[in-house]
Order: sequence, then structure tokens, then C-alpha cells
Amino acid sequence: MDPQQELFSILLRELKNTGYDVYDGFLPPKNTPYPFIYLADSTQIDEENKSAVFGRVTQTIHVWHNSPKQRGTVSKMLLDAKSICRKLEKTNNFSWFVRDVNQRILSDNTTKQPLLHGILSVEFYFN
Repeated sequence: MDPQQELFSILLRELKNTGYDVYDGFLPPKNTPYPFIYLADSTQIDEENKSAVFGRVTQTIHVWHNSPKQRGTVSKMLLDAKSICRKLEKTNNFSWFVRDVNQRILSDNTTKQPLLHGILSVEFYFN
């Protein structure tokens, strides 16, 4: 299996195990209840030598909440996602460790109702 797909699949499973509503592939329908997590895009940079493939995968994870007064909830959901990422050490075909995490929480006015939008960009190294 491709490294980024293997990582994506395990993250999707582990995020769903938290009890949060988690979506992937496309954003949920308009009337989906908040808060929710969206497992978004992946970027992979890999190299190969004679015996192995190694490289980096950057995974983006979004959190949305429809109450700007619930910043703590968004922050906790991001923390839970980061904890899952940091605990991941091995999948079927690769070993993993987190190299870098970039986190943002910002206002989102893409809907009629103001939202809070949390964004994680997590860079993993694999071999």
C-alpha cells in the first residue's frame, strides 16, 4: 500500500474511535451537526534505495465548530488529533514518527453562521 494511503487509513480509523464525527473525501452535507473533523489532503515526498522506500507525508486535519464561544472544544479536538498522530509508530508496512506540527485556530465566515476553524498540518517521517 502507498505510504500516504496507509497513514490516511489508520488516522481515519483512530480519529473515528475518539467518538467525534469524522469525514473524509469531501466535506459533509450542509446540515451536518457541529463540531466535526475533516481528514483532508495528504502530500507525500518519498525516495527509494535498493532495499526500502522512505520519506515524508504531510497530513492536513480540519476541525469545525459552529460556536465561536467553544474555542476550548476546538482546541481539545485538535489536541486529541495530535495525540493520535504522535502515538502512531507502526503500520503494516512502515514505521512513522511526527517531525513537525503546525496548528491554527481561526474565524471562518464561509457560512451564514460564524464558525471556528482549527487546522492541523502534521508532517510524518516514514521508513
